[in-house]
Order: sequence, then structure tokens, then C-alpha cells
Amino acid sequence: MNAGTVTIGFNALPLQPSGAGVSTYIRELLVALADRTDARLVPLVQASAAGDLPRSLRPVTRPDSAGLRRVLAGLVGLGSTDLDLYHGLDVDLPVRHRCPTVATVHDLSVFDAPTGVPRARVAGERLLVHHALRRADAVIAVSEFTASRVRERFGRTPTVVREAPGPDMVPPDAGELRTAREAFRLPDRFVLHVGSLDPRKNVDGLARACAAAGLPLVLAGGTLGCSPPPGTLPLGFVPRAQLPALYGAAELVAYVSVYEGFGLPPLEAMACGAAVVTTPVPAVTELVGDAACTVAAGDADGLADTIRALAADPARRAELADACRRRATTRSWGDVAEETLAVYRRVGVRC
Repeated sequence: MNAGTVTIGFNALPLQPSGAGVSTYIRELLVALADRTDARLVPLVQASAAGDLPRSLRPVTRPDSAGLRRVLAGLVGLGSTDLDLYHGLDVDLPVRHRCPTVATVHDLSVFDAPTGVPRARVAGERLLVHHALRRADAVIAVSEFTASRVRERFGRTPTVVREAPGPDMVPPDAGELRTAREAFRLPDRFVLHVGSLDPRKNVDGLARACAAAGLPLVLAGGTLGCSPPPGTLPLGFVPRAQLPALYGAAELVAYVSVYEGFGLPPLEAMACGAAVVTTPVPAVTELVGDAACTVAAGDADGLADTIRALAADPARRAELADACRRRATTRSWGDVAEETLAVYRRVGVRC
């Protein structure tokens, strides 16, 4: 069998139009795979997300859905489509399949940090993860930390395939910065957080530290039903095309989670030339190395002192930004795709 006759299916149902996080992984991986294999790639997507995929792909669409309906669509998968491999891009695999399967695990937060998630949803998601990791022929983890949690809890040894900043995540020019400042009515100086208001992101603690340091906090991302902390400037969802300018306009980009499986926003901020402050949670430490400034999770005073000191030291911020940029650009989505194809080959698929 040559690569041109190989058909690879994907559960890409979590893909949201211009979405972040897992959506970015799905979108960028499929784009890079399409450039690097002659195999036929068949993503299963929600109808509204089909436009986010390369035109060379012919996705199978399902009506937009969420919750149980989307889970059921994933469990059915691509039905009777004749496949040589099926890859669950956010863990989930179909109940029935006649080909090798691969599951990507982004984190085990549903086991490790389910704060704020309804019990029924936690129980359901745990069952789905158990099903996928029991059945998958190969498992991919996006960080060594996530791989270690999979080994400890499920006895599986994943292949670590780290993500990369998208090719569109580059330092903005002066015109883009000016446009972003006007469009979002940004303060002259501010700290930026990109991501949801999930409790594990510790946005409340970051807001208190910013207030103590005397810098406003700008929030970009969904709320997950949570209220933004008082005194912050919530922008809501920001289109991906506008993120580089937002990163570039910020005095600092802060990402102070207490738990992460990877942490794409700080990586994208680094690629855009921002000075980044993080907490040394394992997955983020893997990502930023010594390029970013780190403060212990929960150290509110230390975080405020760090923000205050960096705000007063433009030379140190420039040094951090340069180190962040150099580290972030050592890896591309082409690398991610090649390492993913190597996993496919190890389960017997010639692509």
C-alpha cells in the first residue's frame, strides 16, 4: 500500500471557528499534515468549523452541537467510512472501529483539577478518557507532564509531541499596534491575560497582584460563566488575527495557572515578542524554560512585586522578550506534524 491510498480519519469535533487551545491544535496540525503526506485526510467536524480547514481537505460535517450530542457524534465517528487509521484529536475515539487508533491527550484536568465542573460532566468525561486510553493503539501527550500523568493513572506510555506557535504568531508592526490600541481602547500600559476564567487559571489572584502593582489587567478570552474580577478590562473573545498586536501592546503577558497540560497562550505570546510571567507548574516550565520570569503559584505578594519591578525596568523586559522569542521559534507545526506521522507509522500505517 502506498501513501496515496491511505485514508486517515480524525475526530475534530472540538474544533471551533477561530477557537483557541484545543481548536488551535486541531487546526494547525491538520494544516501541517496536509502539507506533509499524500494520505487522504478525513476530519469529522461541526458544520460551522469546516471553513477553518485547508481547502485540500474534504471534511465530514455534523450539525453544530455541544455536551452529550457532541459526545455521541464522536462515539459514532465516521461510521462506515473505510479508514486505515483514526485519530482522536482530543482523546475521544469511536466505540466501533476496524483500524488502528491514536488518541491525543491535552491534560488530565478532569481527574486532577475538576474545580467548577458539574459532577455529571466530570463523571462522563472520565468515562470517555478511560474508554479512549484503554482502546487506543498509541497515545500522544502534548507535554512530558501530561505523559507522566497518563503513565501514573492509566499505565500507558504516550509519545510526547509538543505543540508550537502558529505561523501567524509573529511580532506586530507599529501600524498593527496602533490599530489594536484604538480598536480595544487599551490603557497606555497594562498586563495581559489570554485564556478562560477557569478557576485553575487563577485570574482572581493575578487581578489582585496587578492592582497592588498599579497596572490594569486586560483579559482576552471566554468567561466559562465566571465573572471577570473587579477592576479588570474584559475584552471577551478576541479574533486570532488580532492576538499578535494585543500581545505586542502589553507591558507584560501573565499566565499564572495552578495546573496546565500544556499552555499555548504563553508560547504564542513568546513568539510575538512579549515579556512573559508564569508560574512554574511542570507543563509550563517545560515550555518556557528559563526564558520567562516565574513566580510560585499562589504567591500573591511575589507576583505583585515581580510585575511592579518589571514594569519599572524596560531593559529587563526587553531582555525577557528577546529570550522568549528565541525559545518559542525553535519549533514549528511542521515538526509537530512529522512527529505525529511517525506515531502513525509505528502503528503500521504507511504515510
